[in-house]
Amino acid sequence: MSLERINPAELSPPAGFSHAVAASGSRLVFLAGQTALDASGKVVGDTLPEQFERALANLLAALAASGGTPADLARVTVYTVDVDAYRTHAPELGRVWRRLAGRDYPAMAVIGVVRLWDEPALVELDGIAVLGTAAAELSDR
Repeated sequence: MSLERINPAELSPPAGFSHAVAASGSRLVFLAGQTALDASGKVVGDTLPEQFERALANLLAALAASGGTPADLARVTVYTVDVDAYRTHAPELGRVWRRLAGRDYPAMAVIGVVRLWDEPALVELDGIAVLGTAAAELSDR
């Protein structure tokens, strides 16, 4: 797997995302939207940062179960019921991202929505990962 993060100088400097990600590999993993659901299907966390952390952890768990790592994420879309709150909490959300997923940022978008499937949910993340050639390269050594 190879991801090239592209951030042209003529665009504003990215903070917590990449402007573009070029991907090559042999396996695409499409990650379904994840909210702050616990194993029993209940939304946990009362604040946006708490729910973001759980939703990201859930997304990364699905990715890991598919054989991937956070560095394999090429694209993540964040859906939030309150864009202003997301902007206000952006520094804290960035710290959560770096702690759980590192600093290899995928191409990202934040989209405001009226509501999510589970009404108490404040945020949902979905993504696309590219896996494949890294494992093949390691086995060739």
